[in-house]
Amino acid sequence: MQETKIIVPPIKCQGIKTKIVPFIRDHVVRDEQGLWIEPFVGTGVVAFNIAPQRALLIDKNQYIILLYQGIQNGSITPQTIREFLEYHGAVLEQRGAEYYREMRDSFNQNGDPLFFLFLNRSDFNGMIRFNRQGKFNVPFCQKPNRFSKAYITKICNQVAKVGEIMRDKDWVFKCGSWKDAFFNASESDYIYLDPPYIGRDTSYVGEWPEEEAIALADYSKKTPANVCLSMWRENEFRRNEHLYEHWSDFMWYECEHFYHIGAKETNRHPMMEVLAIKR
Repeated sequence: MQETKIIVPPIKCQGIKTKIVPFIRDHVVRDEQGLWIEPFVGTGVVAFNIAPQRALLIDKNQYIILLYQGIQNGSITPQTIREFLEYHGAVLEQRGAEYYREMRDSFNQNGDPLFFLFLNRSDFNGMIRFNRQGKFNVPFCQKPNRFSKAYITKICNQVAKVGEIMRDKDWVFKCGSWKDAFFNASESDYIYLDPPYIGRDTSYVGEWPEEEAIALADYSKKTPANVCLSMWRENEFRRNEHLYEHWSDFMWYECEHFYHIGAKETNRHPMMEVLAIKR
């Protein structure tokens, strides 16, 4: 049997679950009539590949939410993205890092999701990082010719694909707290959790203190909905004590996952990933 092709979203992010989507799909058993809920939707890679009919997709990063709302309502299309990236990509090729910084400064003033997409696809290592003042501060990838025709076409095709998946579905994208996801969740609903990792960089947007992580575990145990947590268990250097302490009463399924987040290949190490499922 031919495997279903993985949908890759237009946004890049550290810790994206693209490579373990088949592992997640294999272990998600849910009521198709229920609501699919993600309090940390991020790039949306899991939602786009599960493709539920009904979904509540929440994130604290308002720019990702604005981008996907725009694609959903038709105000952002592959053509508008192509025109934007072709124009600004050509200037980037001429002016390099100076223009990248200008675009970053503009984004920190206007909050435009197209500027966010431009930065996300031309910054260092596809990172999403904000300082304590809420300003995007990732440096340039040092590739002035980043937006080749082929690369722009690839991004536009990704936008077209996620737009196609959203079409005729009852999906709500919302900028808000993870706690919003648990309100009115019923037994037929399924909550998929991919929270920030304790002990690793949490500057994706805002802070993720341990007390929040503990509260998330408590909410997950009390909700009538089924819950699936995706989280690292250990690598060769350390293990995730939070997982053992607060999620040990869930059923664990494991796979090895390789994160491409180090500046040098020698600094990138495999991680044992866990899906902790409530029932």
